[in-house]
Amino acid sequence: MNREKEFASLYERLCSGEACLSVVGLGYVGMPLAVEFAKHLRVIGFNHHEARIRQYKSGFDPTREVGDEAIRATTVDFTSDETRLQEARFHIIAVPTPINIDHTPDLFPVEDASHIVGRNLLPGSVVVYESTVYPGVTEDICVPILEEESGLVCGRDFKVGYSPERINPGDKVNTLTRIRKIVSGMDEETCRLVKQVYDIIIEVGSFPVSSIKTAEAVKVVENSQRDINIAFMNELAMVFDRMGIDTNEVIDGMNTKWNALGFKPGLVGGHCIGVDPYYFTYEAEKLGYHSQIVLNGRMVNDGMVGFVVRKTMEKLIQAGLAPKKCRIVVLGLTFKENCPDVRNSRVYDILAELRKFGIEAEVVDPWAAPAEARKNYGIELTRLEDVRDADCVIAAVAHREFVELGVEGLRRLYGEKDSKILIDVKGMFSLPELKKSDITWWRL
Repeated sequence: MNREKEFASLYERLCSGEACLSVVGLGYVGMPLAVEFAKHLRVIGFNHHEARIRQYKSGFDPTREVGDEAIRATTVDFTSDETRLQEARFHIIAVPTPINIDHTPDLFPVEDASHIVGRNLLPGSVVVYESTVYPGVTEDICVPILEEESGLVCGRDFKVGYSPERINPGDKVNTLTRIRKIVSGMDEETCRLVKQVYDIIIEVGSFPVSSIKTAEAVKVVENSQRDINIAFMNELAMVFDRMGIDTNEVIDGMNTKWNALGFKPGLVGGHCIGVDPYYFTYEAEKLGYHSQIVLNGRMVNDGMVGFVVRKTMEKLIQAGLAPKKCRIVVLGLTFKENCPDVRNSRVYDILAELRKFGIEAEVVDPWAAPAEARKNYGIELTRLEDVRDADCVIAAVAHREFVELGVEGLRRLYGEKDSKILIDVKGMFSLPELKKSDITWWRL
């Protein structure tokens, strides 16, 4: 079979089981993708961390994205042996793309994945990237790695595409199959193939764009837009705090209008919204344009940690408490509610700021894995039922277990303390109930 016929028949060979699909990177994005594709195709799921592969093979889902039952039932062939990738002809790379300490893109994970796939890439294959990158990375950085490792020529021996991940971790409504997929390819033929393959699992269909660079831009821009909108709400929250106005009440009123956007103030962490804007501005700077809006939005959002800690110290001192002697309990460590992902959590930054005042806060998070908290941040988690006699509670993440406490359940965390301080970062407790309680509260 000549090369053109191989590419033209790949979709049919995938559907018949003659050809195999691989997913490289089995985290919050790659694992649900592999499980969903495995309902229709032969799938190899590769991750170089053997411990993660052992978890999946034992039927345990540490991400809680699909659940243990789905992991036990899936036909995904989980492996940490990269040579198994030689069995696949359609590769999807879904690895994280973090930032360095200086806010420049850290492309090591996607480059490393390209080396791995390149070493095992056979003629007639298609490689699709899902990792968030700035426009140009796939073709200018990843393709040369694939060519060098494989000895093959892109466009002749293999093709590439890009389809940015859009999974929202912890969201059980807008799940993988219900989020429209952006698809692209190095040429029209590849784009059609990529669209065909993703349409197997995406119930709401895919949206093809004209080039890989355009698809890369879609991803960084959609998250930069969210970051800017949250920054606007955070700025309002800081101003309303000076005015003595409750921000959440303002937002509730604003959201009664049909065209309100529904954004709220808060800490912005995680592996997307707090990261992707830096990918956009990095490439813009290289082209000689200095961002006027995106970087200022990042500055506002990054400054919210300091603002929350200052308000905490202010409330403690106003209550006549010595901050160093206070028992402070932080509710939540993960970067968002009802999700076990602790990567790039801004809650840790709150803990670091408190340490500057000599305060070692306790952390409660029923969603975070204790081993992950220990490994990533050196934090030993406290169980919620073990919290007693708190002077101050910082409600940082709106896990359902915390929301379900209500004000009465929250009061139990303070025991018989005369001064009960609440810093409600997420506005998760009822304002009327707080006003009737003996809790001294502040909320963002």
